[in-house]
Amino acid sequence: MYTKDELLNLYNQNLDDLLNESKKYLKPEVEFCSIINARSGKCSQNCKYCAQSSHYNTDIETYPLMNVETVVHAAKDSVKNGADRVAIVTSGKTPDESDFDRMLEMIKALNSEGIKSCASIGILNDEQAKKLSEAGLVRFHHNINTCRSYHPEICTTHTYQDRINTVNLVKKYGMELCCGVIIGMGETVEQRVEMALELSQINPESIPVNILTPIKNTPFESYWNKIDEENILRTLAIFKIACPEASIRIAGGKKARLSEETLEKAFKYCADSTIVGNYLTTTGFSPEEDEKLIEKIGRKLIKV
Repeated sequence: MYTKDELLNLYNQNLDDLLNESKKYLKPEVEFCSIINARSGKCSQNCKYCAQSSHYNTDIETYPLMNVETVVHAAKDSVKNGADRVAIVTSGKTPDESDFDRMLEMIKALNSEGIKSCASIGILNDEQAKKLSEAGLVRFHHNINTCRSYHPEICTTHTYQDRINTVNLVKKYGMELCCGVIIGMGETVEQRVEMALELSQINPESIPVNILTPIKNTPFESYWNKIDEENILRTLAIFKIACPEASIRIAGGKKARLSEETLEKAFKYCADSTIVGNYLTTTGFSPEEDEKLIEKIGRKLIKV
């Protein structure tokens, strides 16, 4: 495991040297996954980046939990478009008890269709984690969002430790873990390195890296200049070096924040996977566009 100083030295070295070091750890194929925004908006938490927080007037579409049939239909479409797994995503701090049984039905339905199930439904308690595992959930997604030292600047309605507790429950009950961050929220370079070290200790199977897309009427609406494309590449490379066994997944913000040249470099040197299609409240590339880019740089796509 690297020390903080060692990773900082790597982060600040010549970019080409850093990228070539990162490339040593790339997986042979690129994995596509997709998300279904199964319940939108009205979240009680005050995360400063989030359009779905009830603390900010972002004028997004809100709706209750979808029915099982709608989610399965959307998941099948995602698989047809190349996704290797599909995540059910819901807004809110924790799973709504009145909706939880339906979420379990969704997981079982996806598994019965031969689709790798994933869920991102908030902070869990022990009983919920156990039931998800018993339902056959393959992977649970729960980001740390930022490093421990910067978390109080992002959210005050739950703690960093709340997120770590959920991560530990996912591991306790034998599910795969997808755990990542959002960069460009005002954190320092040192704090990006802290994220990499914390993720290396968590040791998830997948690390989604979101690049902040500032949303109007949130506290971070003007944060377009908090990270540039070179530092996005440097951060991706450091995550790959610090967490060589994990899939580094380019997630939200890739269309809004990255040029085609930077995206090509990211997939050539740093990233093993990506989310295809649209995200929760932002727009992404079409699956065809993502597949064309992967083929252009000479990498192979995992086929379902």
